Amino acid sequence: SATILSVMIGCTEKQRSTDDLITVDVTAGYSQKELILQDFLDVEYIPLETTDEFLCQGFVRAIGKEIIVVTNYVNDGNIFIFDRSGKGLKKINRKGQGGEEYTNISRGIVLDEDCSEMFVNNRSARRILVYDLDGNFKRSFKHKEGAGYNYIYNFDRENLICYDGAYNNDGEANEQSFMIISKQDGSITKEIHIPIEEKILTALIVKDEAKNMTYASTPSTDYPIIPYFDKWILVEPSSDTLYRYFSDHTMRPFIVRTPPIRSMEPEVFLFLSFLTDRYYFMEAIKKEWNFGTNDGYPRTNLMYDKQEKAIFKYTIYNDDYSSKMRVYMNSEPGDDEIVTWQPLQAPDLVEAYEKDQLKGRLKEVASILNEESNPVIMLLKHKK
Repeated sequence: SATILSVMIGCTEKQRSTDDLITVDVTAGYSQKELILQDFLDVEYIPLETTDEFLCQGFVRAIGKEIIVVTNYVNDGNIFIFDRSGKGLKKINRKGQGGEEYTNISRGIVLDEDCSEMFVNNRSARRILVYDLDGNFKRSFKHKEGAGYNYIYNFDRENLICYDGAYNNDGEANEQSFMIISKQDGSITKEIHIPIEEKILTALIVKDEAKNMTYASTPSTDYPIIPYFDKWILVEPSSDTLYRYFSDHTMRPFIVRTPPIRSMEPEVFLFLSFLTDRYYFMEAIKKEWNFGTNDGYPRTNLMYDKQEKAIFKYTIYNDDYSSKMRVYMNSEPGDDEIVTWQPLQAPDLVEAYEKDQLKGRLKEVASILNEESNPVIMLLKHKK
């Protein structure tokens, strides 16, 4: 039977956490800071080999020590495996309606290089399918009954950590959001309870009068689980506290947001994207729709500086461009080596190269591209 992890935060825990507890006012005005990417992260560029078989859109799903797992953005079922230099190794497609196939790849592929396995999350079918790195089916298991795992990550050798983002047509959501499940059969190892008064959905019902369409939308940067070295940051939007979760299954408060989420109308959510040794990158996102913004949601990019113990708005530039090329720090979090990754599109790099706007390794990589080349994957890694 499942072990229920109830988190009680007592006086001792509060005292121990006070020194490093961060408070973020999502309504405050913060001063601006400019940073250079290479000053606090190592940057690696991987040009994905371009052949007829390995032509892809460069949607990175997982990166291991030896390989990179990539798909297209469209639901064509293709999974491309490249080595860490970008050489194409294998193209897999197990899309279909059979018991050993996925109907789509939604919210994640987890790579387990130690076992030469990958876990494909087929959220619409509420199933996780496990394949070897040649695409051979090994096993599958269902999501917990009533749950729908939006995100899955590698927790340890035996388990995955998952976020349940299921809600019904009436807008009722599962109160239980985080769980640790067995890699072998999907059984629940731990359920992680974050204290909340009531569940608040990040999803917004949007009416597009111009297209006569109504649909549900969630912020594209709503990352509920953020790996950070030997711990995990858990973001439950309905809670005013973000927590650190450790491998021994203890949990401590990490960030407190203010004003309280339940006091706001519309709500302003606080999301994290990833964390480095010195900086924590986050976003304050208002739950309202604006057709003039990138994904519809008004947002403020924020950064906590551990050294200065202060919060700033920020702009970050990539020093491998001679012109000021801005880097947006809201891509999906990676792991304990790779903070995140971003695709750089070949036509943009070719144009910048022809204008002599590139430097160093990026200039080298761009010199061998043409406009039909696969994207170049930019890895942002913790400083060694």
